[in-house]
Parts: sequence; structure tokens; C-alpha cells
Amino acid sequence: MTITKFAFPTTIHFGAGARKRVGPHLLEQGLKRPLIVTDRALAALPVLAEFRSHLRELDTAVFDGIHGNPTCAMVMEGSKAFTAHGADCVIGFGGGAALDVAKVVGLMATHPGDVLEYVWDHPNVLPIVHELPHFVALPTTSGTGSEVGRSAVVSENDTHHKRTVFDAKLLAKAVFADPELTLALPPGVTAATGMDALTHNIESYLSPAYHPLCDGIALEGLRIGARALAVAVHEPGNLDARSDMMMSSMMGAIAFQKDLGSVHACAHALGAVCGLHHGLANALMIDTVLDWNREAVPEKFAELCHAADVHPDADGAAFIRWLRALKSRIGITGGLAAHGVTRAHLSQLVPLAAKDFTAQTNPRPTVEADYERFFLAAM
Repeated sequence: MTITKFAFPTTIHFGAGARKRVGPHLLEQGLKRPLIVTDRALAALPVLAEFRSHLRELDTAVFDGIHGNPTCAMVMEGSKAFTAHGADCVIGFGGGAALDVAKVVGLMATHPGDVLEYVWDHPNVLPIVHELPHFVALPTTSGTGSEVGRSAVVSENDTHHKRTVFDAKLLAKAVFADPELTLALPPGVTAATGMDALTHNIESYLSPAYHPLCDGIALEGLRIGARALAVAVHEPGNLDARSDMMMSSMMGAIAFQKDLGSVHACAHALGAVCGLHHGLANALMIDTVLDWNREAVPEKFAELCHAADVHPDADGAAFIRWLRALKSRIGITGGLAAHGVTRAHLSQLVPLAAKDFTAQTNPRPTVEADYERFFLAAM
């Protein structure tokens, strides 16, 4: 029998007001000079100033050079900011982009070379040999679940191809998951990030990899998110719904250590070639890809129906209909063409998606022709 290794080590402080515990936590560790890594838009909002008001006993600095899909250049600039401040720890504050950059800012501040030399598939990947600065994460969206992940996704500066640094040493020492930080998210962002969370739970459950712990987490993460997403979109001040979506997001990210599938392969390509928001890209592809996958694992689709409370006797086709109805309810409409994707993009999209690492764990094997079909059907 194959031996499989499991780990769930992250300490999580979850609930309204959790952000107020960050200062005491760092002081307990003997840390006093954090660098807050966040994105440009968030840095200009009151939410960051309010968070910093709880860190008055610390000497904080802010690196806010993140915008769009994070690039390697942003990571290297962040590492320079870490050194310039004489920082002794990193606070990741933001959505997936900010948290991914925050994970590797400390890496590049303490290790030589360029961040691309640490990506998992580099032919001469460099090892992480030094202890990394203490890192804590505060998510301000409910989608990527990057706060509990052991990977950081950054794009190449020129091609914008997504590359992944993967190592358990990147895990946050503590996560402060405060749903109050998501109350100001506009409906469109809530919808797109929420669909990202649901996609993580769904695709990780469908992955053929063996990980029953993740299967249970994924199904419960879907159950929680399925009941909360539309409420969070239409009642943005509903703290219970915001809490549920933050939990669903974290559960999806924990579950996808089991791996993902072709929805994400397509989404990664759409982000690289067309600059689509990752959650929106997942939302635009999920029903098309899952409709093709359902014949491979019909029993799993029955479980998805049960978790999403679709109908006790429903099948995969009913689950797809439920997903499409949910997207409509939360304002995600139109196909890829309505979001700027054209047939001219196919020559770049198809090979990128087909060779994406997430394609390897799709429940139904795929080739390039399948991805062309997916993109055309989703237009």
C-alpha cells in the first residue's frame, strides 16, 4: 500500500476582531518591526489605517507595491523594503496576491538570487536553507485561502506566466482570519472571490489523489459556502455570511493540498494571457469543465449535490444547473467573450492550460484538444 503523508499545522485565530490579536502575538514572539505587505488599492483605504491603529506598540512599515497579478519584480521590491526597514517579521494583509507576495518577501530578504530560482519546477531549483522571518497572514477577501497555503504564485515579469514557490516553510506561523475585514468588499469582488472558494472545494474533492481528510473538508467547505455566497453578495453587512465565506475559503485552500483540476488549468491560462481576475476566470469556466468531467466520477457529483443541498436524488447535470443558477444570482453573467476573451487568444490559452500542473489531477484525463473545446464552449 502507498504511504501518504498528511499535515495540518497552521494556527488560526478565527472570528470578528481577530486582527486585534496580531500586536500581542508579535510582541510575545519578541518581534517589534513588522513589514506590512499589502496591495496598492487596499493601502489607500481606511481598513489598513484601522488595522495599524492596533499595532501602536510596534514600529511598522508598509510595502504596498502590489497591483494586479503579482510579479517577481514586486517580490524583489518587497524584499528591499524589508531590508530597508530592518524588519524582523512580515504581516501579509490583503487578498491572494498580497498574501502570496508576503510569503516570499521574507524568503528573498534572507536568500540569494531571484525568486524564479525557487519555483518548484526550476531545473536547478535553489533550496530554502535559512530560517524565514516570522510571517502572519490576515486575509481581506474570501477566495484564495492563501493564508493557510504553503505555496506562493507569482507571475514572470515579461510573459506573465504563473510560477509557484512551494515549500512548507512558507506557511504562516499564525493566521488571523477576521471576517470584519471583508465587510467593505463590493458585490462583484465578493462574487468572484466566493466562486474561487467554491471551485477550490469542488475541484479538490473531484481530484483522484488519495486524501480522505481533504475530501471531508472540501465537502463541508462547499456546504458552508453554498449557503452563504449569495447572502454575502446581496447583504454585504451580514457578518454571519461573511464568516461562512471566510471559513469556506480557508477550507478550500486546506483541501486543495490534494490538488485541483482543469477548471484551474483554464483559469491560470486566462489570467496569464488575458489578465482575468482568478476567481472570475474560475467562475466562467467551472460549469463547462465540470459538465465534461461528470461522467468520469458520477458518484462524486452525487456527493457534491448533497453538500450543496441541490436535491437528494440529483445527479451531476443538476449540480451543473445549480452552479449556473448561482452564478446568475450573484451577478456573474456572460461567457468569456463578454469579458474580453477572443478566438485569437486560443493559440496561447490552449497550450498553457494543457501543460498547467493542475491539469494532471483532473478526474478525467485531458489533452490540448479538450482545452480548445472548453474555451470555445465557454465563449
